[in-house]
Amino acid sequence: MIIETKAFARAGLLGNPSDGYFGKTISIAVRNFGAHVSLYESPELRIEPQEEDINVFRNIHQLVDLVNLTGYYGGERLIKAAIKKFCEYCEDHNIRLDSRNFTIRYRSSIPRQVGLAGSSAIVTATIRALMAFYGVQIPKEKLPNLILSVETEELGINAGLQDRVIQTYEGCVYMDFDKKLFEKQGHGNYERIDPELMPNLYIAYKTKLGKESGKVFNNVKAKYEAGDPLVVDTLAEIAEVAAEGKKALLEGDQETLARLINKNFDLRAKIFNISDSNFELVNMARACGVSAKFTGSGGSIIGTYKDDETLRCLIISMNKIDARVIKPFII
Repeated sequence: MIIETKAFARAGLLGNPSDGYFGKTISIAVRNFGAHVSLYESPELRIEPQEEDINVFRNIHQLVDLVNLTGYYGGERLIKAAIKKFCEYCEDHNIRLDSRNFTIRYRSSIPRQVGLAGSSAIVTATIRALMAFYGVQIPKEKLPNLILSVETEELGINAGLQDRVIQTYEGCVYMDFDKKLFEKQGHGNYERIDPELMPNLYIAYKTKLGKESGKVFNNVKAKYEAGDPLVVDTLAEIAEVAAEGKKALLEGDQETLARLINKNFDLRAKIFNISDSNFELVNMARACGVSAKFTGSGGSIIGTYKDDETLRCLIISMNKIDARVIKPFII
């Protein structure tokens, strides 16, 4: 029997990046893109590499193009780390795993390096496949913590819980990561929002962002931990944007929601370095009369638009800067 699992791309609608600082966010699962994992029993434990994991190239130019597109690491390390963390979780919870081996392979349609949570999707799909193969149940509210630990503890990737929560719950979710909640229950409060309440949404992302050199070191976390007033206060404001956005969604107040989306990005720009390429995305979108903010850490944006004519203007404008526009499929 072949086990097939998947996890979808993620777009932060409001509140990010406050999820890494005990804040609040609203996220949607973007079903237009996903990571898929196949797992089946085999004599040996085997991880089948995909194109970005193989170190054989037609020529030097293909090597450069692939590195520009996918970076220096493929998905193989994510799967290895996920398997290790899953095994350790089972040991810590006195869950005995049988001695069967398996072959696992993955594929992903999530655009790379544009802030749509492609890496965490591979990890999420892998953990789901392992749970199905070994018959292990992990409480839904605890699962995002395990998925996050794969990247933060095993691979040293700086990340927050938002991606893992929405990829676990799917749909649209309001998340409260209050520190006292974590101390009390070990996880945040995660509340589903009916996707039918969503206004017209678009996502735009750079199709050639892998070639940009706008990756600038940000020391926001260090400043936050040191109690820098500007950083602490701004992140608190970003968290409250999500709380206000939840109210706007439930009341059908699209004008307020659009304003909050713009405010989210403007607050972020006060404390984070934003590359010219990313500013270009946001400014081009706003020039078309739509709201705009990052879906994640940069490379893609999300916002609201009024009508099809506005969307058409956006598509034409984004095409000029090698950016693609999609309407996210949530349900």
